[in-house]
Amino acid sequence: MSVLSDLRTVAVNRGFRRLFAVRLVSQCGDGAFQAGLATLFFFSPENMATAGSVAAAFAVLLLPFTVVGPFAGPLLDRWRRRQVLLYGNAVRVLLAVVLAVLMMTDGVSVAVYVLALVTLGINRFLLAALSAALPRVVPREHLLMANSITPTLGAVSAAVGALIGFVTSWLTPEGAVRNGIVLVIAGALFGGASALALRMGRDQLGPREADATVDLWAEVRATAADMVAGARYLVARRTPGMGLAAMSLHRFLYGLNFLALLLISRNLLVDPTDAQAGLAMFGTLTAVSFAGNGLAIVLSPIAHERMRPATWVVVCLALSGLSQALLATTPQLPVIMAGAVLMGLGVQGAKIAVDTIVQRDTDDTFRGRAFSLYDVLYNAAFVGAAALAAVALPDTGWSRAVFVALTVAFVLIAVAYRVGTVRVNDRPAPVLAHE
Repeated sequence: MSVLSDLRTVAVNRGFRRLFAVRLVSQCGDGAFQAGLATLFFFSPENMATAGSVAAAFAVLLLPFTVVGPFAGPLLDRWRRRQVLLYGNAVRVLLAVVLAVLMMTDGVSVAVYVLALVTLGINRFLLAALSAALPRVVPREHLLMANSITPTLGAVSAAVGALIGFVTSWLTPEGAVRNGIVLVIAGALFGGASALALRMGRDQLGPREADATVDLWAEVRATAADMVAGARYLVARRTPGMGLAAMSLHRFLYGLNFLALLLISRNLLVDPTDAQAGLAMFGTLTAVSFAGNGLAIVLSPIAHERMRPATWVVVCLALSGLSQALLATTPQLPVIMAGAVLMGLGVQGAKIAVDTIVQRDTDDTFRGRAFSLYDVLYNAAFVGAAALAAVALPDTGWSRAVFVALTVAFVLIAVAYRVGTVRVNDRPAPVLAHE
């Protein structure tokens, strides 16, 4: 099997193995944590999910990090990334335990929302650090292969964590204790990821010039200039800027599709009053979508042998458009599952290619900011999708007009990205003097 062969190829690098272990355990904890939140916010028996309430919950969880996210990039270009992985996961252990105690004593409160926001924000910071560190532990010629394996298997690990969380919720009697137990499990996994980070050297993950004595307020004041410089660099380099633009638009459309599937699972395919059945249905569709992610692991390296990463992005955008065309035909479960597989393949395959383009064509000096911008655009896209979903989607989640519009949008993005990459011959411009 190609994925096993690719994994053996990149796993000969000890640094990769150790970084990969941190990713797998950390993202498994992410999945368990997010499963606890999903059960609480969307599938608790006392809450009826509407398009407006689901959109509001996503906006509350993601909007702050569209603002906070830019500060991660400059710090990732100055702080030792290994230390970020070590201390970031350690802080999440404490937050998960405090959240569990609050859930089991006081229930949902403002403090729960705030701590959940902080924990999810650290998660986005850690994922950016993992991506920025990858080129430090694998040879340049293996970057695509590593990108085909690490994000997708990380997503599989997150799915495993979510499954652990959902099964735990299913087996635990209803009440505050249920969510508390899931959060404790997530905290234990965060602790494991923090411990695994100690196996790497302090300077192993870069950046080249790390400053351990950073004046935080000075960094905050300098962030705006740094991020503007990073954005200008990516645009001037051409290929990474276009890749990030295509991916952010892809994520916006995917976010709308994700919210539609959540509502379909909760309110259309099962009895809307049966929250547990809705949770089980959403878990099934999520698993089907992850099967599409698995296909992306297998097909992306094969595609890379026959086409450029930019061409694979276009193909993946087309596959995502096809998924929406299928969903526009009927809200029957087999069709929805087929659409979920294609969307999973399209969104993950495009991500693998864009990650490779950004890493390949971005100097290490700017790489942390590049992935921080990537993260901000990701969050902003989901917030925008949530705002649109609140007005465009019915409470059942299925609308033929919406899915037709998504199909057309995917086609237009694919055409625009193809035209842009052909115009520059898919080559970055030599921006830095030493290039």
